[in-house]
Amino acid sequence: MLPMHQVLLCSALIVTLSMGVRHGFGLWLLPITQTHGWSRETFSLAIAVQNLCWGLLGIFAGMAADRLGAMRVVMAGGLLYLLGLSGMALASQSWQFTLAAGVLIGAAQAGTTYAVVYGVIGRNLPADKRAWAMGVVGAAGSFGQFLMVPIEGWMISHWGWQSALLVLAGACLLMLPLARGLNESAAPPAGQNEQTIAQALSEALRYPSFQLLTAGYFVCGFHVVFIGIHMPSYLKDAGMEPSVASTALALIGLFNILGTYMAGSLAQKHSKKLILAGIYLARSVAIAGFLIAPLTPLSVYVFASVMGLLWLSTVPVTNATVAHMFGVKYLSMLGGSVFFSHQIGSFLGVWLGGYLHDRTGSYDVVWYIAIGLGVFAALINLPMREGPIERKPQAVQA
Repeated sequence: MLPMHQVLLCSALIVTLSMGVRHGFGLWLLPITQTHGWSRETFSLAIAVQNLCWGLLGIFAGMAADRLGAMRVVMAGGLLYLLGLSGMALASQSWQFTLAAGVLIGAAQAGTTYAVVYGVIGRNLPADKRAWAMGVVGAAGSFGQFLMVPIEGWMISHWGWQSALLVLAGACLLMLPLARGLNESAAPPAGQNEQTIAQALSEALRYPSFQLLTAGYFVCGFHVVFIGIHMPSYLKDAGMEPSVASTALALIGLFNILGTYMAGSLAQKHSKKLILAGIYLARSVAIAGFLIAPLTPLSVYVFASVMGLLWLSTVPVTNATVAHMFGVKYLSMLGGSVFFSHQIGSFLGVWLGGYLHDRTGSYDVVWYIAIGLGVFAALINLPMREGPIERKPQAVQA
């Protein structure tokens, strides 16, 4: 087993960089669309494709990490990030932009974010520290948002959006040496059953509680990507300075450091399904309050702070639930599978935001959908059974 401090440090730094880049994409929406004369729907579609590719390819990245080790997968993801960000900067046609921002960066994120690194954590840390450790690494991803979004905004305003993307592309090469810290043995942990990947995936997809968990995670994706990508434009439409949006996104990242850590710590000792239901319901309340209150910089900052506490706090709880249900042998693959639902929600959140804005002239309808989905996710998590699955003898090979 790898040393705990090594796993946590390398995982945290990889996720900090990967998620820090990803959370700043909303800052590029207006500069890129205005430069090329594209609609917001064009940009939104590329980011929607990114989230869909991230989710779909995350399943296969998880399989590769479970079989070959996370190091190779993270290295490949770092190189794809370099290509994708460079392609975003140099693309002159919408299809080129979609290929770079959508397909290449989606694949890069599949190999450098939670499903892959959480599999390493699950296999190398004891069960009584697993959810806590996932919360620590999730908090690192939030720190990346807090640290990097203001830097990205500064780079765009001082160097131009294209140069900013190229600088970030070079920074992603730092993932390659960090990946060496996750160089675990590909051999299965001692005492694990001999269940195949196909059997493990089939078992999970047929399990009702996994289906409920997956349905709730869809809503998480819808919320965070719609808000993360479209809130800067929503505030710009209301006549606010770009600095308000940058500060709001940074506050989300800052408060999510605390929220994600707290969620992981609570999930170590308390009911995971109740924690998830509370997070989703609180999101709906926060969004409704934001829409009702007068729109001022202060109300934006309060909303961003509250949403920050709830932002990615579902991630360690969801992955810890998967590990508790099915064990850790195929955790990266199963974590990637449940995350695919999250990314379908992300696809719809970002695309509907652009589509309905272009058709109606506002984001109001999407905000209302987000409120309803939060209530739905809270309710659907309540009947979930979060304990270990009871396997029949014939489901395990001799």
